[in-house]
Amino acid sequence: MSQIHPTALISPSATIDETATIGPYCIIGDEVTIGAHTVLHRHVVVTRLTRIGEYNEFYQFASIGEDPQDLKYAGERTWLEIGDHNTIREACSLHRGTEQDGGLTKIGSHNLLMVNTHVAHDCLIGNHNVLANNVGVAGHVTIGNHVIVGGNSGIHQFCTIDDYSLVGGATLVLKDVAAFTMVSGNPAKAHGLNIEGMRRKGWSKDSIDVLRQAYRVVFRSGLTTVQALEVLKQDLLPKEPKIEFLIDSLQKSRRGVVR
Repeated sequence: MSQIHPTALISPSATIDETATIGPYCIIGDEVTIGAHTVLHRHVVVTRLTRIGEYNEFYQFASIGEDPQDLKYAGERTWLEIGDHNTIREACSLHRGTEQDGGLTKIGSHNLLMVNTHVAHDCLIGNHNVLANNVGVAGHVTIGNHVIVGGNSGIHQFCTIDDYSLVGGATLVLKDVAAFTMVSGNPAKAHGLNIEGMRRKGWSKDSIDVLRQAYRVVFRSGLTTVQALEVLKQDLLPKEPKIEFLIDSLQKSRRGVVR
């Protein structure tokens, strides 16, 4: 049976797994689904139209599934989806999508969102990411996997932060961040590769060395993006399959990448 504190307010249309825990003064709104072993500690609000997976943990004053802050929003049925094994710390705000962009904000699994993180409407966030205190993610942003965003950083709408990248603290991101890169500043500039992150994941020295070469080709050689892509594909991809992540970043970017 679910562990639901008697002070919690639960909509009759909400579905809560019997192993979930709903703490004091939580509010669960209409058409909310909460999966197995998920814990809402206290004073958490899940407004409506939100699907939450298993083994998630929400801390006090988190606002989950609220209406998007978009002037075009007119009450449409839009959704927020959250995967499994996420930790959502105090005062985070995660908003539902808008009809203009598929109607969905989606957060994957194994993410840590630290105090006062805001994820706006229509964002897509992957897995194994860390968003530090006071990070602001504007609407329509995509964040890949294994990304770290430092505290007090802001990400402009429609930007992409690609896999294994690192955004330094208090950074303003106005363009896409390519895979593996380390950026910081206002506005953001590229400052090399996320080497420490690679080492922590146990990547070999040979792999890291090839990725260093790729970084120099893209960011330091003076080549155009088209020329750099040719070098990556012909000379470096055969040596290191992970180069494909960087190639993908460059090919799909619509805002240009931070350099």
